[in-house]
Amino acid sequence: MNSSLPTAKLWHRFAAMLYEALLLLAVLFIADYLFISLTHNAQSPLLKTLLQIYLITVMAAYFGWFWMRGQSLAMKTWRIRVVSADGGKLSLRQALLRFLFSWLIGITQLWAFFDKDGQFLHDRLAGTRLVTDARPA
Repeated sequence: MNSSLPTAKLWHRFAAMLYEALLLLAVLFIADYLFISLTHNAQSPLLKTLLQIYLITVMAAYFGWFWMRGQSLAMKTWRIRVVSADGGKLSLRQALLRFLFSWLIGITQLWAFFDKDGQFLHDRLAGTRLVTDARPA
């Protein structure tokens, strides 16, 4: 891969985000069910905090795993790849930075309308790019 790969179309990226949200909802549903089953649905403030930390960790692991391999199922469906700025695979650090910066929901996506390359802000900050995956499915 090289950095001259074409930037993925903005509407493809938004469609992939919507699809990703549905997939992530299923993953979080299962993770939440497991946590509640193991804690017997206890309502203590400590367990509620632990549940939130656990779910954020599950999301970070989900995205980190797929992004380090180049694409998630939603990205594959829309033929999008995430690459480092130089066109290579993401490091764990880049994947985690991208995840952390993507929590600025709305701001990072709106940035794409003003960015000279049409990239999201969290991609700029993490040193990553979303490109069109031209490889055959």
